[in-house]
Amino acid sequence: MATKELKSYSREEVAKHNTDADLWVIIDGKVYDLTKFKNMHPGGASVILDDEIAGQDATEAFYGLHRHEVILKPQYARLQVGVVEGEQSVITGKVVGELSQVPYAEPTWLSDGYKSPYYSENHRRFQRAVRKFIDEVITPDAALHEEDGKPPSKSVIEAMAKLGLHAMRMGPGKHLKGLELMGGIVKPEEFDYFHEACMIITQEFARCGKRGYGDGLMSGSVIGLPPILNFASQAIKDKVIPDVLSGQRTICLAISEAFAGSDVAGIRTTATKTEDGKHWIINGTKKWITNGTFAHYFTVGCKTDDGFTVILVERGEGVETKPIKTSYSPTAGTAFISFENVKVPIENTLGPEGGGIFVMLSNFNHERWVMICSSARSQRLVVEECLKWTNQRKAFGKPLHSQAVIRNKLAAMIARVESVQNWLENITYQMNNMSYKQQAAKLAGPIGILKMQATRSAQETAADAVQIFGGRGITKTGMGEFIEHYHRTVPFDAILGGAEDVLGDLGVRQAIRGIPKNSKL
Repeated sequence: MATKELKSYSREEVAKHNTDADLWVIIDGKVYDLTKFKNMHPGGASVILDDEIAGQDATEAFYGLHRHEVILKPQYARLQVGVVEGEQSVITGKVVGELSQVPYAEPTWLSDGYKSPYYSENHRRFQRAVRKFIDEVITPDAALHEEDGKPPSKSVIEAMAKLGLHAMRMGPGKHLKGLELMGGIVKPEEFDYFHEACMIITQEFARCGKRGYGDGLMSGSVIGLPPILNFASQAIKDKVIPDVLSGQRTICLAISEAFAGSDVAGIRTTATKTEDGKHWIINGTKKWITNGTFAHYFTVGCKTDDGFTVILVERGEGVETKPIKTSYSPTAGTAFISFENVKVPIENTLGPEGGGIFVMLSNFNHERWVMICSSARSQRLVVEECLKWTNQRKAFGKPLHSQAVIRNKLAAMIARVESVQNWLENITYQMNNMSYKQQAAKLAGPIGILKMQATRSAQETAADAVQIFGGRGITKTGMGEFIEHYHRTVPFDAILGGAEDVLGDLGVRQAIRGIPKNSKL
């Protein structure tokens, strides 16, 4: 179909079209005929018929009420009848795959003129490819299913599998051997925690601002599969790992219960051996299990005669899952799970019997670190939204950022996110240079304290952002949609993976144990 040729008009010509029967406006150097549309305008026709709007330049008024993507929608784009003579459009929104030019909208290492000791050119190439994929493939699906509550589309899961994204989300390791990662941009032996954390799904996906969908996008596998990778028998690995990494099946981590959240040792789900010692019989319940409603496998923490044991359970007879309504989208698949006389082969034991605490402590480090990565990037998205809004929103005849109280809130937001990101990068560097066992021994405390700091910072930033956006910050659509969503869902970060108070205490107790006995004031 041929592209409609747009005529050039002078501002004087446009000004003549200012009546109910003939209504034009200018937005960003483009001329729009709103004569037929005015009565369908969600804000009413009177807004458009205002003397300062009809036939005039309505750019400032438009961007005071609408996000840029609104005017790009086909039903509105076709209202354009021309351009202003001698003028060019200058406003740009989010450009697919591109870096934002707003200060602090990107981590320092991605900002022009800044250097970093942690990232190589390969990291930068990798980041560009991942962002393009996420913007083009994942973000549209996220917007769709965050609203309808259905699991992420199968086509998205398959597209991720082709690029090795499911495997990369598990971190560096032998499971990457022989895989082509992001079309060959990074070799399996070169892939490190900076590739995983600060670029792929963890931080890049957080830019979508769709928390329920983010957790639904196989995040249960990110925390449920590592115990298989590190502690399962070879037979179990051969059966489960290919299924999960290909996206054909999902797995979730089933630890928390109504009786025991952060208190792992207090769980009541039991596993007892059959008389012949060949099977476990599991009974009990689990609660708030991410991806549990649609998972095929469950990495389950159980109380056994020897203490605490982790066992792999496959969905089948005796396993029942029910959705739990939460403050974010059902896309996450948050579940209540019941196990009633579930018979599981003894070979499904992960790690030594009674050694489940070590299995989980090793797993928790990676889980919490991933959550910090996501939290840091989500906070940065909020900073960008607030900087843009205060620049375009007028209050008392001046930009919102002309008020000192607003600038003070912005300064606090920026300080919080940059502090979290920089400590995160330091810990990530340590992970790159430590074995899995060393990470478990040395980093549990620092990661626990940083998660506490990240989630507390996030909630302060969410509260400040709502104040900056005002009523829009509590409205699910429009200018403040990301702020409303973030403010509503950010408490999840403070609870999932261990309550922030418990994690802070964990870090301090680890530090206290490390104080030399001969160290005195």
